[in-house]
Amino acid sequence: MTRVRIPPTLRPEVGGERQVEAAGGTVRELLDDLLSRFPGLREQIVEEDELAPFVNVYVEGEDVRTLDGLETPVREGSTVILLPAMAGGAPRGNLRVPPGPPPLVRFADRRLTPPAGG
Repeated sequence: MTRVRIPPTLRPEVGGERQVEAAGGTVRELLDDLLSRFPGLREQIVEEDELAPFVNVYVEGEDVRTLDGLETPVREGSTVILLPAMAGGAPRGNLRVPPGPPPLVRFADRRLTPPAGG
């Protein structure tokens, strides 16, 4: 069996586990085994029956996109890491901006006065 490390964002789909076991000779077979046992992962990591473009898979620390993709061989006892990309910020249209000009900010209490006689 192969150890598959699960990031915090996907752990609810695997019962909170940090790591699960999966079987398969390639990344594709391993993911098929994993998705058959944890179907909730499918919507998180698969698009149109392929690995979603924002999901990175590493076999023994190597990104499978630089190897043979989903056909990358996986040896017994290997460690595979699933890592979906993270994004942040407010969804478009949900950012609240107060109306009107921004408030003036006072940086100093000293007032500049013109020199005497000038």
